Amino acid sequence: MYDHFEQLVTQFSTSFTSTKALDQTKFILQEQIDESLSIFASQCFDSILILEYWAWQLLSQSSHQWINESSYRELFHTLASFNKQLIYDYNTIEIDRKATLLFPVTIDQINHIFEQIEQTTDDNDPFISIVSLWFDSHSYFLHDNPHSNKLSITDHINQYIICNYIMKKPFKSYLFQLRQLHQLDLIFTAKMLFYIKTSLFSLFAYLGSKDHRCFYTADGILRYLSDDYLQIIHIHSSTVMLWNKDLIACIGHLTGVIAKCYWSDEKNGTQIKVPFATEQITCNHVQELIHILSYDQFHKEIRSVRSNDETVLIDSILMVLLNIVKTQNINWFFRSNSIIRETLLVVAERSLYDEICLRAYVVMGEVLTDEQLKELKITNSMADFFFKMLEEAWQHPSKEYKQIPIEYLLRDFRTLSKNDSIQQRTADLNKIQLLIDVSKQYRIIYHILWTLSFNSDIQQQLRSDQSFMSTLVHLAKECDSDKMCQITNGILWNLQIGRQHHPTTDISPQDTFDFMISYSHDDKVLCKQLYDEIIRRNYRVWIDFDQIHGNIMDAMAQAIDRSQTIIICMSEQYRKSNFCRAEAHYAFQRKRQLIPVLMQKHYKPDGWLLFLIGQLLYVDFTKYDFDRAMEMLMEELRANDNHENNITLVPSKQETTIVTSIPAISSSVRVPSTAAKPHLMLEWTQIQVQQWLIDHQLVQLSRLLNDYDGRSLIHLYKYVKHGQSSVVLSLLQEDSIRRLNESVSLVELSRFQSLMYQQKHNQQLTTTDIAFEAALGRETDVLKKKDLS
Repeated sequence: MYDHFEQLVTQFSTSFTSTKALDQTKFILQEQIDESLSIFASQCFDSILILEYWAWQLLSQSSHQWINESSYRELFHTLASFNKQLIYDYNTIEIDRKATLLFPVTIDQINHIFEQIEQTTDDNDPFISIVSLWFDSHSYFLHDNPHSNKLSITDHINQYIICNYIMKKPFKSYLFQLRQLHQLDLIFTAKMLFYIKTSLFSLFAYLGSKDHRCFYTADGILRYLSDDYLQIIHIHSSTVMLWNKDLIACIGHLTGVIAKCYWSDEKNGTQIKVPFATEQITCNHVQELIHILSYDQFHKEIRSVRSNDETVLIDSILMVLLNIVKTQNINWFFRSNSIIRETLLVVAERSLYDEICLRAYVVMGEVLTDEQLKELKITNSMADFFFKMLEEAWQHPSKEYKQIPIEYLLRDFRTLSKNDSIQQRTADLNKIQLLIDVSKQYRIIYHILWTLSFNSDIQQQLRSDQSFMSTLVHLAKECDSDKMCQITNGILWNLQIGRQHHPTTDISPQDTFDFMISYSHDDKVLCKQLYDEIIRRNYRVWIDFDQIHGNIMDAMAQAIDRSQTIIICMSEQYRKSNFCRAEAHYAFQRKRQLIPVLMQKHYKPDGWLLFLIGQLLYVDFTKYDFDRAMEMLMEELRANDNHENNITLVPSKQETTIVTSIPAISSSVRVPSTAAKPHLMLEWTQIQVQQWLIDHQLVQLSRLLNDYDGRSLIHLYKYVKHGQSSVVLSLLQEDSIRRLNESVSLVELSRFQSLMYQQKHNQQLTTTDIAFEAALGRETDVLKKKDLS
């Protein structure tokens, strides 16, 4: 068959080729599928090259009378399908040889093709349809190989298409036609599809390629297309079941360009919020996209590569959604809408295209809480899927997984790694060594390892690699950027390595602060207002406005050690920040009084932050005007100051800590003597707590909690009861290893919970809670408790 094909190709001429040769060649090409395609392309490379060259020559001729003959048209359609298969064949043909085979064309020939498109007066000229297939092949190749050496024709094709088609009036008029409410009024001509589908696909692929030279900025293109895009989605999203193939193709590629403009701007270090001028527009648009995304028939058409219109549409919508969650502050909307969660999950589970699955997972990882991800039971699948791709990419010479660069995989995993369940799955899979290996070439791994190092199992795995520990210590001292120094110091801090201890007995009164403000720099404007108002009232406040250089972890620890109360400025970015997490954890470990304030509208604390604040009251700066919220905060701070003004600094046997004496409370509450254990657990001393723990055979806990009084014991029980189990266990594990050099006993921890539960049902804790709340001195103007769990 191969010999026959070679003989047939010798008969091809731009002036005349027999119908028999055309039909037989078409038949042979149709037979080349799957494994046979690679063999055929390798053995018949020169003959295929002759055929491809003949096709480009014929398309660029001034006269194309051949277009009226069905044998020519059928062969061109078959050759276009063959070329698409060849583009997505990853078995034997190298990318450069594949490019040579597919695009033996000159810029002059390309110009002749464009001239003929513009000269034809027939909007349904079959020549336009065939030429569109050839330009689509170029776009498929460019999208699938964005990092390969650029083809000589690529810049010219796309600059011509952008300047002479996309930015011209006919293009806008075609978009206006797509805004028609009734689909029956839409007439998709060959020229319209070339302007919308083919031209936008070309721009999409070009924006994602290496070193593209576009005359227009991503922001400019986005502004040019945004109004039409929003209206088209709004009009057609409610009738998705009526869409035909042409509408799917046009909307899919238009959505793809919108998404790629966001991506291109992000790659250049900038962010744009057009076309979503308001939060309501954004939420409405998300709902419309989800409605399209949820259409079951599209899911059945998804391919393993981005080679058909349904796959393009689904992938483009997910790209837009991912860009929205990264640039718009509407995570709350995704969390509150169960249809969004279910739709994303279904798409991820059904998709044969890995990039669709990855995007759906990253969107969910970005917006959903730890508890919501747990409920969906997908965190194990997410972690397993990612590490499968990472391992294959790391082992591949190109450092890519199916044309997805390893840098993109790591960027997405940086998002997923914020989830505590993903962290635990990473530990269970023993993938830390893989990440350490990858870190030798990709520094983003250090960002990921810092996030993962909050997990106690991962801490042990990191500590066990002495070579990597030496690398971390060296980088912390000798790295070439402040950012890298901060990250490596953050990892070492979590691993309890190199911490500087500053005894609280050495702190003079003039070096102490009434409050420390712990915040994300994304919330800097509001926090600056907060700071100015508190110091105006003659309080001493510590806050980092200048983003400390050097070892920020030690500076943070000193600030907490010198402060009586920590104001936790809660927001989405605060929860996602490793700096903020380390800061809040240290304040918790040092038993500082935490006063949470809410800085972001719609945000509800989740994950580790929810565990730390537990059932604490908080002041909502998004619900009240600033002056009113400030007065509520000051009442809370004054109440706290009144009860904590008898803080004394005393050294313990093992380390210096701050011990808070029991505050004076109502005279109706009896202050116990140390001789007999009081009825109220709140009033127990450290000795009485120790006796109770030992009496109930909680030996390890008695050593771990050697400085606990009754109030501390109640606090711990509340954290264990209301907190996320993995986070609670991680923190207890960390303390146990640091203080006792042994893992915490789950048996004792379970018994402790059971005993405390019994205490409550014996009505000892019930009475205690009333006294406890009274002791905290909560005023009636402070916000009522929120159900944060």
